Amino acid sequence: MMSDERNEAGPIELGYIEDLGDMISVQEGSTVSRTVMQKAGGNVVLFSFDTGEELSEHTAAMPVFVQTLKGRLKVTGNGRTVELVPGGLAYFPTRIPHAIYAEEPSVMMLTMVTPARDNIGD
Repeated sequence: MMSDERNEAGPIELGYIEDLGDMISVQEGSTVSRTVMQKAGGNVVLFSFDTGEELSEHTAAMPVFVQTLKGRLKVTGNGRTVELVPGGLAYFPTRIPHAIYAEEPSVMMLTMVTPARDNIGD
């Protein structure tokens, strides 16, 4: 049976952002977040950090990807620390303790992956 590009929620649509660069800016002495996309498969949130700002150790109820768009971040996950620069990507499975520290003014993209309903309980 062929799909008619629909699901229970209606037509399937393309999610598109032309340029993430102008959607958030670094603010002095602050960490700022902005959700830029929410879809059934996950959410994308931009974070900006001034030098020395951080997200202290926490866990997430879903898998997440962290990508540095500008600057330099120190990323710690489950006891391992790496430096994440533009072009770098880190992955945290569900409930792995992790933290982010800005070595300089930085912008980060966080992608939260919503587990498929078919896999829940497997």
